[in-house]
Amino acid sequence: MDKEKKNIKRREFLKGSLVASGALALFGTGAFILDNKAAENIPREDFLRPPGAIDEKDFLYGCIKCGLCVQICPVQAIKLSGATEGLAFGTPYIEPRMQPCDFSCDALQCVETCPTAVLDFKPFKEAGLRAVEEAAAQPGADLSQVNPFEVQKVAMKEEVRIGKARVNKSTCLAHNEQGFKGISRGKDFEGIYRSPNSDATSASPLSDRVFNREICNLCITECPIGEKAIYQKLNRSGKLVPHVLDGCTGCGVCQMVCPTEDASIVVEPY
Repeated sequence: MDKEKKNIKRREFLKGSLVASGALALFGTGAFILDNKAAENIPREDFLRPPGAIDEKDFLYGCIKCGLCVQICPVQAIKLSGATEGLAFGTPYIEPRMQPCDFSCDALQCVETCPTAVLDFKPFKEAGLRAVEEAAAQPGADLSQVNPFEVQKVAMKEEVRIGKARVNKSTCLAHNEQGFKGISRGKDFEGIYRSPNSDATSASPLSDRVFNREICNLCITECPIGEKAIYQKLNRSGKLVPHVLDGCTGCGVCQMVCPTEDASIVVEPY
């Protein structure tokens, strides 16, 4: 009987050893992947980081991958990168074609909630304070009529620099003197945003909106920043086309709403 118990314990020990060995092997494989990916020019150059992201190398080592920015984003624009991204594994990024940062939180909540300041709130706070001071300094300003939060939130959004949009002239409908009528990404598209042309207080599906433009200008009319970021101008050929300015925040709304099969306006990270 005692011998039988010893044999059972021996088999359990061997099973446990095999499981532990397998776990260590798996961990080693993961570490090997991370090391290899680190050597393969990780992080990816096309990653769009959330607002306020510091220098990429410092960001990688400072981000603790807590996911708070993901949880607090009201439009779920922020995702966490997968294990194939090497050292960037678990860090937050934005894929604007699917879901951009539309600023509908009105407070850059992802930046405010970051516990390590790899999403740095300081420049936004300073921009907001400057805007309030400038509003108060206007000749004849009635401070009782100035809402500091409204002034601050506009200035904070305009301070964001996720990237800058670039127009593909060969496929852009406006550059080809074409209009657009219908639902820009189809009825099944799940992306949401708060249109600057509405009084809505929260984001709603892009698929709910039907457009009718003689010359396509969705990237301009749906931009949450407005003419400081992008406007419609006459080019040398006399065509009304989108023109991106340095005020572009790289939020990616233009990239999401663009109705061409592959977006004709794409945000490139700084």
